[in-house]
Amino acid sequence: PYSPDFNPIEMAFSKLKAHLRKAAERTIHGLWDAIGRIVNLYSPQECSNYFSAAGYDAD
Repeated sequence: PYSPDFNPIEMAFSKLKAHLRKAAERTIHGLWDAIGRIVNLYSPQECSNYFSAAGYDAD
């Protein structure tokens, strides 16, 4: 069975989707531009935290 709680990408996608809803782009080009801006909002520490929250050890 699939468990999103153990998949770090689900937390990252959740943030991405929230920002995309806020951006409210209505064209493919606008959507890709928004994604390009949004991915820059993810810090390395935040990404590491997604893995930690999913139960993965950094070591």
